[in-house]
Amino acid sequence: MVLCEGRRPTLRRLGRRLGARLLPGDVVCLQGELGAGKTFLAQALALGAGVPRSVRVTSPTFALVQEYSGRLAFHHADLYRLGGPEELRELGLFERAEDGVLVLEWPERCGPWVPEGALWLTLEIVEPFTRRVTARGTGQRVERLLTPSPDGAR
Repeated sequence: MVLCEGRRPTLRRLGRRLGARLLPGDVVCLQGELGAGKTFLAQALALGAGVPRSVRVTSPTFALVQEYSGRLAFHHADLYRLGGPEELRELGLFERAEDGVLVLEWPERCGPWVPEGALWLTLEIVEPFTRRVTARGTGQRVERLLTPSPDGAR
């Protein structure tokens, strides 16, 4: 399902809307090539989840996971440099989502360990400054996140 296609303001609106709907236990997987906008979308999700604008949400490439405080704990993981599945256990990555939300960049590095019911968002570079975001996933959590609001916005 295509959620949006546009420039940064369009992605920011999408991220803030989805972020406002996030609840403890939600997992959002961000896929796309380098430069597709995964970290930008994670920043917008964080804003929607109540992380203050004054807090700089950055790609946690070297730390692997950063935690931010908003209306719920916001765990942002960049798995690009993940050494292997055993590191997932060491990080307690998926347990972090129990008290907040977990946003994963490069989730394909997790193999089959991504929880069922995760929302998968794929960012595609359409033109140099234009991105297309498509969504997939199953379950009540995904349905809640993707159901249009009364004004028709996702």
